[in-house]
Amino acid sequence: MNVFAPLRIVSTDDAGIDLAFRRDVLAGLGQSPKAIPARWFYDLEGSRLFEQITALAEYYPTRTEVGLLEAHGREIAALTGPGRLVVEFGSGSSLKTPLVLREIEPAAYVPIDISGEFLNDAARELGARFPHLPVVPIEADFTAPIDLQHLLPSNPMLGFFPGSTIGNLTPATAVDCLRSMRKTLGTGAHLLIGFDRIKDIPTLVAAYDDAQGVTARFNLNLLDRINRELDADIPVACFRHQARWNADWNRIEMHLEALTEVHFNVCGQAFTLAQGETLHTENSHKYTPDLARLLLQAGDWSPLQYWTDADDAFLIILAEATEIRAAP
Repeated sequence: MNVFAPLRIVSTDDAGIDLAFRRDVLAGLGQSPKAIPARWFYDLEGSRLFEQITALAEYYPTRTEVGLLEAHGREIAALTGPGRLVVEFGSGSSLKTPLVLREIEPAAYVPIDISGEFLNDAARELGARFPHLPVVPIEADFTAPIDLQHLLPSNPMLGFFPGSTIGNLTPATAVDCLRSMRKTLGTGAHLLIGFDRIKDIPTLVAAYDDAQGVTARFNLNLLDRINRELDADIPVACFRHQARWNADWNRIEMHLEALTEVHFNVCGQAFTLAQGETLHTENSHKYTPDLARLLLQAGDWSPLQYWTDADDAFLIILAEATEIRAAP
């Protein structure tokens, strides 16, 4: 069997509740304006819904990034070299990950994701497609450093962070995440990362508010998860999905708007949202190539090569770990 038993690096209480999930939800509902980090979308159902989103006509990022990986896979492989440990931050996609694994001749594949059930499914699928490749899944929050050195061979690593997931983070948090990845991957590492580019607002909004309502279900599923896992009684039917462009931050924002005044409890604590008040659930920042370069450099990565599509809709960058220096 080439798929190893998942390593779980998640803190839970005696009832099995993820302590970080509970902390973030209670803190986010208690602040003004209310907000919950987007990483908590991805329970099993949320992960499945997101896979459906990636196939929608309005959602251009996935098919554009897949096209770039197909077109430039051999060039990426030549720049990274064979025998690397591929560490994917977020569960592997059945579309993207094989394109990388097929070209670069990796020593092992290490998917890291916060959603344990979806992680296990993705690991088994990739293991079946690459039966001679060791697959070592890790259930963990990849925004914090993870010590992989004692778990895996000392091969150089290639981080894979596709899908413009970096855009879910505010610039300051994104820099922290990139530095964390630098620590996780170590000296001599490379990082292959996707960025969604700034474009016309109607195209951006449609990608996060599709006609079939899949993105709306994905957003509302966060409330279902809170109800199920945190002993909550949120009236989900009293909320609606909202996607809007924030020009000041170059980002699409997703919110859940209260259709009426709502009162509910989470983990024994009472909360209220006024009619029209929103719970901010996701950011998706959009970048120019120069802004992406600056973000990577601030996060201790040095860009090596850029690839974009003919419509300038999406960007993938291969970067190398910057040497840590005490001074210039």
